[in-house]
Amino acid sequence: MTRRLAEVAKKVGVSEATVSRVLNGKPGVSETTRQAVLSALDVLGYERPTQLRGERARLVGLVLPELQNPIFPAFAEVIGGALAQLGLTPVLCTQTKGGVSEVDYVALLLQQQVSGVVFAGGLYAQADAPHDHYRLLADRNIPVVLVNASIADLGFPGVSCDDTVAVEQAWRHLASLGHERIGLVLGPDDHVPSARKLAAARALGELPDEHVARAMFSIEGGHAAASRLIDRGVTGIICASDPLALGAVRAARRKGLGVPAQVSVVGYDDSAFMNCTEPPLTTVRQPIEAMGRAAVELLNTQIGGGFVTPEELLFEPELVVRGSTAQAPRS
Repeated sequence: MTRRLAEVAKKVGVSEATVSRVLNGKPGVSETTRQAVLSALDVLGYERPTQLRGERARLVGLVLPELQNPIFPAFAEVIGGALAQLGLTPVLCTQTKGGVSEVDYVALLLQQQVSGVVFAGGLYAQADAPHDHYRLLADRNIPVVLVNASIADLGFPGVSCDDTVAVEQAWRHLASLGHERIGLVLGPDDHVPSARKLAAARALGELPDEHVARAMFSIEGGHAAASRLIDRGVTGIICASDPLALGAVRAARRKGLGVPAQVSVVGYDDSAFMNCTEPPLTTVRQPIEAMGRAAVELLNTQIGGGFVTPEELLFEPELVVRGSTAQAPRS
């Protein structure tokens, strides 16, 4: 008991006496502090006292696929801050290779009686991935919001950056610079946002299959995919994420080619420090602040018993032109 008091007190930043008053239902504690203590119990995995178990936890799961891509910590910061303003406590669930899976995190969140879950990137965006854990959340009537493009039949509300507009902006930018051989570096075949980007590119102009390369979302994946495109004569490369674009820049340099003198590269996200790379990365910016706050608003409406249509809200991206794109090289 003493250890539990100490851990909870440290987590909340109050005295052990305050924690004890909350656990024993004594007066003299503000409602904000009381809720913070109860949330800390949930986060640390302690059972609430019997008389307090009827209250639903004010916890919200925030499930991210990784933290290496800076776009996901950026979403976590916005969503976590918006949740805190509503008195909800985010529980960050980040997958690691060989670690806890998304399916396992959902099971843990259900055990903690969470009020809802926000997924910002995950298996819902892959058509061939297992989706039973999402249906389990739906069966339990747990409020859920998905960020950035899910498969069609899950039935959850979502917020997404408009992939079609993003590719149109990037493609037209490269075309205006005289690039005729434009290639795409995308995610796996079953990745919904990548499929949307590919459809948008094909609607804009001629895009041979050999000008489309697939990769895992990493710098190394971008390097390998872009290397293949460069060997096929592509001079402008549109990438499905900023790390992929950084890999494309590295691929060009390893081949002795200048960026942007001989190969132009466009990223996607405008995540942290992309203006500090060499050259600074031209990229398509996701409106993270607006998307994150909209996701929390949708979730909070559901938590409060309100109805939310299972539709996807599309947010407008913005092309940010920096130093990684230039006029196409003369043949």
